Amino acid sequence: MPALSEMAEALKETALLKGLGEPMLEAVATNASFQTFEVDSFIIRDGDPAHTFHILRHGTVAVELAAPPHGRLILQTLHEGDVLGWSWLIAPHCWAFDGRATTLVRTIAVDGALLLKKMTADHEFGYQILHRFLGVMAARLTASRVQMLDLYAPRTAS
Repeated sequence: MPALSEMAEALKETALLKGLGEPMLEAVATNASFQTFEVDSFIIRDGDPAHTFHILRHGTVAVELAAPPHGRLILQTLHEGDVLGWSWLIAPHCWAFDGRATTLVRTIAVDGALLLKKMTADHEFGYQILHRFLGVMAARLTASRVQMLDLYAPRTAS
C-alpha cells in the first residue's frame, strides 16, 4: 500500500478523523488544503455559501453571532484541533454564524461540496464522516443554547 500523502498524515492526527481508515483519509485529503488567516479576518461569514470546513491547526477562532441590540456575541471560542463549520452538510449550505480569527490561525480547509459527493457515492464513508460531525454539531448547539440562556437571563441590580 502506498504511503499516505502529507495532507492525509496531518488529517489522521486530528481528533475529528483519528481512526479513519487510510482510503477514507486519502479521500478527505484530496479535497483539502492548508490555509492561514490573519488576526481579525473572517474565515466564514453568516449568510455566505458554506462549501468548506476548517480543522484548526494553530490559533483561536471566535464563533460569533450578531445579536442587535446586544452587539456581537461570542458563542464559542475554538482552539487547535477544533472544527469550524458544519453548514456545508445541510441545505441550503449557508453559514449561520461568523468565524473570526482572534489570533493568527492556520487550518486544514476541506472542500465539503466535493466531500458530499463522495459521501453520497460511498455510504460507509458518508456514515463515518457524519458520525464524526455529530459531535461538532452537538457542541455548537450546546454553546448557542448556553449563550442564549445568558443573554435572556433576568438581570438583577447590584
